[in-house]
Amino acid sequence: MFRQLIAIALAAFALNAFAAVDINRASRAELETVKGVGPGLSAKILKAREAGDFKDWADMVQRVPGVGAGSAGKLSKAGLTVGGAEFDASKLPPAAPKQARQRKSEGEAAATGEAGAKPARKAARKEKAES
Repeated sequence: MFRQLIAIALAAFALNAFAAVDINRASRAELETVKGVGPGLSAKILKAREAGDFKDWADMVQRVPGVGAGSAGKLSKAGLTVGGAEFDASKLPPAAPKQARQRKSEGEAAATGEAGAKPARKAARKEKAES
């Protein structure tokens, strides 16, 4: 009898540990109860949520910096939901190939003048040292 009571109590605690936390309704403290969500990520989630509730997982992955499909899957398994739904990778838009993302970021840097900044500074230091 005593063993059954302990088993029931442990089962109740286990169910509470896996209770779903909806990203659109949870407070910072509630978000941080999800394994993998710490103070930094909960702050990013709340900041992104200021623009409005997340429509779905794809919207959350797009708006929260540092969260990709892999981490979204882990967070979902840990009990995080978006609008009550669990993560489904098949509903995410296809990711851009790595080379295309890299070329885009290099192009953005060149457009802002950042790409040539380091070599120009090195050349100026070299000239200064030679004179």
